[in-house]
Amino acid sequence: MRILVIEDEPHLANALHEALCAQGHAVDVAHDGLEGLDLLRGAPFDLAVLDVMLPRRSGLEVCREARAHGVETPILMLTARDTLQDKVQGLDAGADDYLVKPFELAELLARVRALLRRNATQKEAVLVVGDLSLDPATGEVRRAGQEIKLGRKERALLEALMRNAGRTLSHDQIIAHLWDLSAEPSPEVVRAHVKGLRRAIGDQAPSRLIETVHGLGYRMSAHAPGP
Repeated sequence: MRILVIEDEPHLANALHEALCAQGHAVDVAHDGLEGLDLLRGAPFDLAVLDVMLPRRSGLEVCREARAHGVETPILMLTARDTLQDKVQGLDAGADDYLVKPFELAELLARVRALLRRNATQKEAVLVVGDLSLDPATGEVRRAGQEIKLGRKERALLEALMRNAGRTLSHDQIIAHLWDLSAEPSPEVVRAHVKGLRRAIGDQAPSRLIETVHGLGYRMSAHAPGP
């Protein structure tokens, strides 16, 4: 999953970045509200962790403006204010959850997991292409009824391809789904992950589900044969 952290306090921003990366997420960090709003409106994130007290734009302003522009990314708001009125303001601005500082990192990670599960469940049911299935809520992958264990990057790659079945995803689009903005993986790295995914799901010619579109990228077949 790709997560945006909008936090101006360097120590906390770094701690959140390290903790979320350790959970297998691709994490981008913005250090002020305006930068965070630009990122939130311009890139596909699965979750945003947003501080209220920020320079250039407050967290409440970021949240309101993002929602006004149709951004549906779940938002976990962080604040040192713990009155009922403050919580109501945050939720009314469009936040999905609200966590008061100081907090235990374990609680924040639990809330992140809950929001990601909720968002995956709301988006759709199990993704199915031919005899291959992926449950976005649990991460469970099956082919012909047999469970397949995938690494986090391979599972994220498979989900991106299945959500866009029939459409070609370029190397840049795949990188945007799997890596944060500071990473610069080469096309060879992308190819290595595709190769590993194909091997894990037993995807072989002549009836491959994952097609290479030479010079463009990769595509999950939208008309794969059933089991």
